[in-house]
Amino acid sequence: MKTILKLLPLAFIAIILTSCSSVRVASDYDKETEFNNYKTFAFFKPGIDKAEISDIDKRRILRAIESELMAKGMTKSENPDMLVSIFTKSNQRVDIYNNAWGVGAWGWGGFGRWGWGPGWGAWGPGFGWGGNNVSTRTEGILFVDFIDANKKQLIWQGSGTGYLVTRNVEKKEARINEFVSEMMTKYPPEKDTK
Repeated sequence: MKTILKLLPLAFIAIILTSCSSVRVASDYDKETEFNNYKTFAFFKPGIDKAEISDIDKRRILRAIESELMAKGMTKSENPDMLVSIFTKSNQRVDIYNNAWGVGAWGWGGFGRWGWGPGWGAWGPGFGWGGNNVSTRTEGILFVDFIDANKKQLIWQGSGTGYLVTRNVEKKEARINEFVSEMMTKYPPEKDTK
């Protein structure tokens, strides 16, 4: 029992760390499309060339997509039913945290400025610590488009949003695989039976 109690905080921290690094995915699709009719695919080079990422990352993404589609029973073909394209976006996210805790002339009695608990900052004689902390992170969005090869119409689009890893090659590749894998859980879409 003591061992379980000792491991509980570690499990809690692990859950928090993994939930913070998750990828948020979404998809949209044409409800009139019969996705079971698509058995073959090829990559749409003109669309992929426009993606504003390195060629190395493009190849990583395409390998991950190819692997996922083949796991779903599709095959790569010179005469495909479906074309696959990608594009990316990135946003700088700036988070500002006010950590100016302290005890001032007003003493104890405020959480924030008007609530309950220790007061914020020193409004008069007293002491305080902290200040504003600013952190910036790059959040990336990967879009994967499936296009009907004959009609040249978009039939499915998946997107994955999450924080990017740029320094460690293995972590970057694992993160790309996570983006694609999570996104591909949405394909083929489950049709509403209502």
